[in-house]
Amino acid sequence: MTYVVGLTGGIGSGKTTVANLFAELGVPLIDADIVARQVVEKGAPLLSKIAEHFGDEILTSQGELDRAKLRQVIFHQEQEKIWLNNLLHPAIRQEMVSQIQACPAPYLLFVVPLLIENNLTEFCDRVIVIDVEPAIQLERATKRDQSKVETIKSIMASQVSQTERLRYADDVIENNLPLEQGLERIKTQVFTLHQQYLDLAKDKESECQKLS
Repeated sequence: MTYVVGLTGGIGSGKTTVANLFAELGVPLIDADIVARQVVEKGAPLLSKIAEHFGDEILTSQGELDRAKLRQVIFHQEQEKIWLNNLLHPAIRQEMVSQIQACPAPYLLFVVPLLIENNLTEFCDRVIVIDVEPAIQLERATKRDQSKVETIKSIMASQVSQTERLRYADDVIENNLPLEQGLERIKTQVFTLHQQYLDLAKDKESECQKLS
C-alpha cells in the first residue's frame, strides 16, 4: 500500500505551488480539485443533475460548469451547498480512493483543500499543512480568483480555523512571504520532506511485508 501524505491549507495558502514542487521530484499527485472537475466534466451525469437543479445559467456557452457562478450561489444559500455536497462528495471520494489504491509509487501526495473538513485524514499516513495568516489568504485569493471579498470571506469561514488545521499537522510549511521571496525556502523544505517520506514509505513497506 502506497504511503499517503495529505497536503492541505486554506484558500490562497499556496497548495498548488507546493504540490508542483513535489511533482517536480517525481511524486504522483491526487488532487481533489482535479477529481472534482473530472466528475462534473461536460457530458457527465452529475453535471446534468446540477444543471437540472440550479438551471442552465450555471453552465458556460460551451455547456461546461461555470464554477464561479455556482460558487456565488452556494456560499450564500446553505441548503443549496448541502445539496451539492451530498451529490458530489461520495463520487469524488470514491474516485480518489480508487486512484490511491491504484498508485504504485512509494508515496503519493493527496492534495485536498478540505482534507480536515471532509474527514479525509483517515486515508493519510501523514499530513502537511501550509500555514498562512488569514489576511494574506484573503488578499491572495481575491486577486487570484477575481472574486468578491465577501465570497472569499465566506469560503474561509466555511473552512476550519488556522488553529484547528494546525492541530492535524505532522509537518508545517509556512508561506506568508511573497512567492519571489519565500520560494527557495519552500523548495528546500519540500526536498527535505521528500527524503523523509521516502524513508517512511520504506518503513511502511517493511512492516506490511512482516505482517503478510
